[in-house]
Amino acid sequence: MSLPALTQALLKFRDQRNWSQFHTLRNLIVSLNLEAAELLELTQWKTDDEMSTLMNNSGAHEALRDECADVLLYLLLIADKAGIDLEEAALSKLEKNAAKYPVEKSYGSSRKYNQFVD
Repeated sequence: MSLPALTQALLKFRDQRNWSQFHTLRNLIVSLNLEAAELLELTQWKTDDEMSTLMNNSGAHEALRDECADVLLYLLLIADKAGIDLEEAALSKLEKNAAKYPVEKSYGSSRKYNQFVD
């Protein structure tokens, strides 16, 4: 399913419940951050190795899947409310990042673009 089709399905779900009245841009951004915190909570007190093994645990994997979906759904609602084409915005951001992080300076480095040594 494409992002526009998913957005339309989400808007239909929302409208059937008369929830649009609660979906101000501010409220949606707050909700996105709350869902992102729930995603983050899945990692609390776990090492990278423990996180890797979680993918073999069906319950933990489902929780991760559900929280990722919640983040995506709120992001779609925000983009719809703000008139943002997420596909175009993502491609544009990739182009900007490619200019800020050229391969020859950033390959294998975790440095931020303003920390590159010339």
